[in-house]
Amino acid sequence: MNGKNYTTVDQYLEEFPQEVVLVLKKIRTLISQTSPAASECIAYNMPAFKLHKKPLVYFAAFKNHIGFYALPSGNTAFQKELSKYKTGKGSIQFPLDKEIPYELIHQIVVFRTLEVNEDHYKSITRLK
Repeated sequence: MNGKNYTTVDQYLEEFPQEVVLVLKKIRTLISQTSPAASECIAYNMPAFKLHKKPLVYFAAFKNHIGFYALPSGNTAFQKELSKYKTGKGSIQFPLDKEIPYELIHQIVVFRTLEVNEDHYKSITRLK
């Protein structure tokens, strides 16, 4: 990236070639349709979604890959499915020269949505 600070996802998308933008937009739509209560934002200078004011997932474009950040729990839950990708504690790299696994991304977002909703429910029931 060019060191620019982004304030909107649309502004972020303007920085990339059209073929990368298409991938990012597909991921963006997939997340918003999978977790419609989540809100879109910029966090850590990349597109992100939050649910109940908690991080859901983040994603970003790099020269050779799409970074997808499902936090450590998302990576742990899908360890087997992610074994063919480069991963870190909470990061996943989907190479741009390979097919993007949209169905896997969908499954991870479903998992994270359930997880964040469960944590939210537990926190509000403790308050009563």
